Parts: sequence; C-alpha cells; structure tokens
Amino acid sequence: MSGNETAMEPGGTFGAPVPDPWRPISGARKLFSSLMWAVLLPGLMILGAGIAQWVMWAGVVVMLAAVAVAACLIGGVWDRAGAAALASVSGFALMLFAGPAMYEVYMKTAGDPVAAVVTEVTDEDNRQGADWFCTVEEVGGDHKEYEVSEQQNCFGQAKVGDRVEIRKDPLGLLAPRLPDSPDQRNSTESTVDITAGLLLLTAVSVFYGGQRRRGI
Repeated sequence: MSGNETAMEPGGTFGAPVPDPWRPISGARKLFSSLMWAVLLPGLMILGAGIAQWVMWAGVVVMLAAVAVAACLIGGVWDRAGAAALASVSGFALMLFAGPAMYEVYMKTAGDPVAAVVTEVTDEDNRQGADWFCTVEEVGGDHKEYEVSEQQNCFGQAKVGDRVEIRKDPLGLLAPRLPDSPDQRNSTESTVDITAGLLLLTAVSVFYGGQRRRGI
C-alpha cells in the first residue's frame, strides 16, 4: 500500500488516508542521519583503538561493536551490502593502525623524556615470527624497571647496555616507549597518514550507504 492509498481505518471513515510506515524519509533527515552515523561510528572505532592501548579487551569490545553496528545498519537497515562490506573492511583495518598511531603521536608529543639503560633483550620466537621484549631501567631516580614489547617499539634494535631516552606517559597509564632507530624515520608519519585515509574511507562508506539507503 502506498502513502497515497486510502482505506477504512478501524473506527474511522472510509476514504481516510492511511500513513505508510515505509515511506522514505525526507532529504534533510536523511542527510542529517547519514552525517551523524558517518561521524559516530568511525569516532567509536578511534575511541576503541585508544582504549585498547590502555586496556586491550575493553578497546577490542568497543571497536568490534562499532564495526558490527556499521555492518548491520548499512547492510541490513539501509540495504546497501556493498557499502556495508567496504565500511567493515576499512573499519577492521582502521583498528589495526589507529591504536599505534595514537600511541606514537601521544608519547612523542606529551611523553616525558627519561634516560634509561637497556638491561635485557629477549626474542620469544613463535610460529608467527619474532616476538621481542626489552627490559629498560631508569638511570636516575628510583631506577625503575620496565618491560616493553614490540607495541612499545622494541624490535631488537636496542642492545643490552645501550643508553636510551625513553618516553614515559605523564598520566602513568601507558607503558614507556623506546626511541626510533635510524631506519624508522617517518614511520609515525606514515602510520598517521594510513590511519587518516582509512578513517576517511570508513566515514565516506557510511555516509554513502546512508544517502543511498533503500526504504526508511
């Protein structure tokens, strides 16, 4: 039944118009909702990636929930399978790059520089390849020790006895980060650029799906 058809409503008069619940929404409302979801869903993915640097499981839950909502909304409610697939794939890729990009930028700009010495370097080799861990000790103060992984830039470039300048989180929430090696120049900029591209692609996919939605 279209929005222009008439019928006898219960308790009503024959010929009275019956509202069509599946009538497409107006252009203004469609634009607003498309923009809202295009900002909200990628924003939640970025938020989850940031939380994962602090509490891994909590961040993963937020990111996966955002991707699931995007897939269900675009592919199910809006009936745009192609846009849903693109948003899901770019969303998963965004999760992989956004966390390291946020961590690196934050530690390089806001981290407190502290002199330290590398006391141990281990390579826990497994089926997926090398898995590096470095133990560093502050030179001054309380001589605190920290064990950092590849997530904190331990890739075997540091050797036992090396004096390095680590970056410590002023809030004390994140593990310290080892400095970049000479062959890691511009690595942070590349990670940020990839993250920005994936963020834009995800947002555009959500917006396109909202604008080209079928039905409501």
